[in-house]
Amino acid sequence: MFEIKSEIAPNKILSVSELNHEIKTLLETTFPVLWIEGEISNLKFHSSGHVYFSLKDKESQISAVMWRSRNAQLFFTPQDGMKVHAFGKINVFHKRGYYQFDIVKLQPAGIGELQLAFEQLKQRLQEEGLFDEEYKRPIPDFPEKIGIVTSPTGAAIQDLLNILNRRFPGLEIILSPVKVQGEGAAREIAEAIDNFNKFADVDLLIVGRGGGSLEDLWAFNEEAVARSIFRSQIPVISAVGHEVDFTISDFVADLRAPTPSAAAELAVPDRMELLNQVKNLKKSVTELCLGKIQYERDHLKALTGSYFFMRTPDLIKENRQRIDELVHTMQLTSQHQITMFFEQVKRLEKQLQSLSPDSILKRGYSVCKRTRDNVIVKDAKDLEKEEQISVQFYKGRIKGIVEDVHE
Repeated sequence: MFEIKSEIAPNKILSVSELNHEIKTLLETTFPVLWIEGEISNLKFHSSGHVYFSLKDKESQISAVMWRSRNAQLFFTPQDGMKVHAFGKINVFHKRGYYQFDIVKLQPAGIGELQLAFEQLKQRLQEEGLFDEEYKRPIPDFPEKIGIVTSPTGAAIQDLLNILNRRFPGLEIILSPVKVQGEGAAREIAEAIDNFNKFADVDLLIVGRGGGSLEDLWAFNEEAVARSIFRSQIPVISAVGHEVDFTISDFVADLRAPTPSAAAELAVPDRMELLNQVKNLKKSVTELCLGKIQYERDHLKALTGSYFFMRTPDLIKENRQRIDELVHTMQLTSQHQITMFFEQVKRLEKQLQSLSPDSILKRGYSVCKRTRDNVIVKDAKDLEKEEQISVQFYKGRIKGIVEDVHE
């Protein structure tokens, strides 16, 4: 038989666990935390919140993991094919004998992490319709109460108060102080907007802060703030940063102001300008009324000097005389009509009298009635022998009994 002899004597035999442990110690102590660059592939979001994927280049790849606690801090959503920079360390899973890259921080390669997160959220909210014009509420022309959501110590609140009070003194302003950057800022801003809708009776909301870097303004790029602005029943002016700065809040709000100062100018009209407009209108109306009065005066003067106006007394006398004639004619006509009416009444009265039962009876006629039912007898056959009757004459009445009936 062919026999193979080991060149190394088995002085020490390691178990699989021992070997993997040695490899784990060697790799994890040899390679400190480091940055690597690669393309994401085989991306899987586990229900536990952990993210598993591979980082690869043209020639090789390495498994990678980002635990839930670190994944929650991402400002963008990893995608297959995305080139990234990953910061972390080598981690050996000795039970299965493979190693992976344990990622502490992940950011896109070639584009800032925040900028990518901004673009991703912007696209998603736009697809949902949060930027559509049909949902924009009109800004009131003359708000009486304005709510402001900003930092109580920043320059923005001072600019807003100074301009609002200068443009429209007496305006009621309610400040909801919040953090405008850093951890928890977005949550405070969103809660302040919701609370204004729930408790405060204001006509308009101004939400914003002064200028800063993308990181400083990031609270106004978070989804919680965008959705609180979208569901607000109170019109919202977004006033974040400088004129060149754009945030998600600007796209969702009913009106975007380039700066907090501009927001104040857009929120209320200038009282002095309104007073000047009122004065100008008053002057125009006064001049119009005076012109109209003068025109009517001239017209009246022309009428009083006209031929027809001068003949007015004569026309009145003529009309009075005509009225007297008409009254006299009406009286004569009425008297004639009354006379004719009385004559007609007399004729009708005579006719009525000639047709009355008394007039007929007076001429010798009589009326016979059956006693049993007091019905006038018109035909002899309606009576029976021995039946009682009564006969009405012009003067007096008799009663009798039928002895015989002849048809």
